[in-house]
Amino acid sequence: MAISDINEYAHLTDADVEALGAELDMLRRQIESSLGEKDRRYLRRTIYAQRGLEVLGRAALFGSHRRPLWLLGAGSLAAAKIIENMELGHNVMHGQWDWMNDPEVHSTTWEWDMVCAAPHWKHSHNYIHHKYTNVLEMDHDVGYRALRVTRDDPWEPRRLFQPVLNIVLAAAFEWGIALHDLELKEVIAGRKPMEQARPEIKLFARKVARQLGKDYVLYPVMTGPNFRRTLTANLTANLVRNLWAYVVIFCGHFPDGTEKFTPETLENETQGQWYLRQMLGSANFDAGPALAFMSGNLCYQIEHHLYPDLPSNRMAEVAVRVRELCEKYDLPYNTGSLPVQYLQTLRTINKLALPDRFLIDTSDDAPETASEHRFDGLPRRGGGLKTALAQVRERRRANRRRRRTTGAS
Repeated sequence: MAISDINEYAHLTDADVEALGAELDMLRRQIESSLGEKDRRYLRRTIYAQRGLEVLGRAALFGSHRRPLWLLGAGSLAAAKIIENMELGHNVMHGQWDWMNDPEVHSTTWEWDMVCAAPHWKHSHNYIHHKYTNVLEMDHDVGYRALRVTRDDPWEPRRLFQPVLNIVLAAAFEWGIALHDLELKEVIAGRKPMEQARPEIKLFARKVARQLGKDYVLYPVMTGPNFRRTLTANLTANLVRNLWAYVVIFCGHFPDGTEKFTPETLENETQGQWYLRQMLGSANFDAGPALAFMSGNLCYQIEHHLYPDLPSNRMAEVAVRVRELCEKYDLPYNTGSLPVQYLQTLRTINKLALPDRFLIDTSDDAPETASEHRFDGLPRRGGGLKTALAQVRERRRANRRRRRTTGAS
């Protein structure tokens, strides 16, 4: 059901894919050669803004018995945690600022303000997810081992609870990320050696103790009689950060048209094919400067997947060139408004909670699941993938009209 021949699916020849890869390599070199003082200033201003918001929030909570100050404190802390998580932690730990050779903002030294330990995230995300993006059984971010987001994952009765599980995952997103790399199910089943798991669990426990102690003991105690109000403000800030991170991440990975791949696509995969897999397996959402900043510039998820270690503040510039390449090679550029991208994701999660017999589209031609066989039976009219997908949509609409007509008669 997933894509096993990426060239065939993309309607590109080997030469086309090689040429696309060469153009994307050139774009990387151009961005790398232009990094400099302007980028440094951007990072420093982001750090100052984030720290300023946190100080403002902590100070306001000393007067949190007054409702406006509680709101100011919780809101400032939520914004500070979002910026630290999305635009600083995520991007610094990707190595986007390693070129500065500054130990304060280096991928090897940064530890972020959430319960997930940095080394665990860097392994599960930087290495596993970005190397094996959307490859079934290899990229564990496809549904985060909790949700069914493709029909390649066989339906089981427990999937009926998926809509509820999705809400829980959203609210506790930092905990889901923190547990992701521990693979506790594998440990319990004996498939992951305890010798490997024990130090990972200890590191996780230390990080959790530090985070819980800071947010739910130390800072509330510092505000004296406002202990309870500060505690609820910290809980609120963490919840808002979790929900926002969940929405941004899910909108980059699970809207319609984010394709999945079989392990066979990795055999003799070229750099051009790796680029193509990132382009087909990711999605953006439309954003102005403020929304882009608060999303860690992950509104440019396609560009981030192409160049995960290039500074986030350059992704808007990169996106212009990537769009041009998509037009040139007749490839889709998967983007839309944030509500549309999220509603498509939510529809997939809720729809795939049901057994396949209740689903209308085929396992090779559905909005969330596709393979190169979705084009079987279509006349070749020239053009590339975007043109072929338009034909597929045409055929799907015709089939649905036919079903409605048959049902009415």
